Amino acid sequence: MAPLTWRHHTLIQALLSRGPLMEEEFHEMFMGISGKNPVNNKQLFNDVLLKINKELAYVQFELRACRNQYDGKVYYGVINNVADEQSKLGTKYSVPQIAFYKGVIEAIIQDAGTEGCVTNIEALNIRLENQVPAGQSSQDSQSRIPPAFRNFTMSQKEKTLNDLIQDRWLSYTSSGKIGLGVRSFLDLRSWFRSNDVPSCNVCNEAGVKASTCPNEGCNIRIHDYCLKQKFSRRKGSRACPGCGAEWPQLECEEEENDANEPEEDPAASPNPTTRRRLRSSVKAEAVEGSKSQGGASTSLSKKRLRSCKNEAVENATQDTSSVCPSQPLRSSNRRKR
Repeated sequence: MAPLTWRHHTLIQALLSRGPLMEEEFHEMFMGISGKNPVNNKQLFNDVLLKINKELAYVQFELRACRNQYDGKVYYGVINNVADEQSKLGTKYSVPQIAFYKGVIEAIIQDAGTEGCVTNIEALNIRLENQVPAGQSSQDSQSRIPPAFRNFTMSQKEKTLNDLIQDRWLSYTSSGKIGLGVRSFLDLRSWFRSNDVPSCNVCNEAGVKASTCPNEGCNIRIHDYCLKQKFSRRKGSRACPGCGAEWPQLECEEEENDANEPEEDPAASPNPTTRRRLRSSVKAEAVEGSKSQGGASTSLSKKRLRSCKNEAVENATQDTSSVCPSQPLRSSNRRKR
């Protein structure tokens, strides 16, 4: 097999030095060194990644893609496929910090609401003693707790939490809570499976941040972005693939539907108050005119009625234009018979 070229080295070095890159950034870099758009040349793009992974397999590394489950964006990164004692020497985190990170991950995975996050207070209250294998007796378990775990202070937890977020092992969600970072989604794929984290019914990836079936007896969960893609193909049916229950719409889907609906022209269709005022004005003036002209002919009353109505329409049009001056008004005067 031909050795890797400078183009392959550039992609690997960029991911190792800069960390996980968004799909748009990685595609732009690929297009810059190859002159080919990866969107239009998928086979070439896949062949390059396959060749890189064959070489990285000798050092048990892998270039892979993952999706951030909080925003649905795709990222590329290089990960280590072996979690042995030797690989732990390459991290800057201490043993208590790694235990704290593992405790946060477990708390996020065990979130009953499948929101994939915990509050800052919940993260800081995680006990490192729970990361030590339990012994046969309580005294034995207490003796097995390393002193570094017992002496891990709250300020050290806060600093570790900030470092993990800065290094993208953890992240802040849109609600301000603590969630998994992009590097965790890249590295922990095998850990999710070995710990029986329920997977998404569509993409088969771990459903850390996902929507669950409204039927309490159904265990189906689907990522929000997978849900939109799945039900957009069948607009008439939103049945759960497990139990057939109707799957409710997400808030983002409702907002998109509202945005796609055409806005009503306030000038073309006045509000109910304006319409009621128009009708009452016409009737009042017509009645007043008929009383003052008690013996007038019928034709004169009809002309007065039409004149009053036209004047009321013009007044309503002016009122509407003062409320919405930026939108043109469309009004037409009726022809006099």
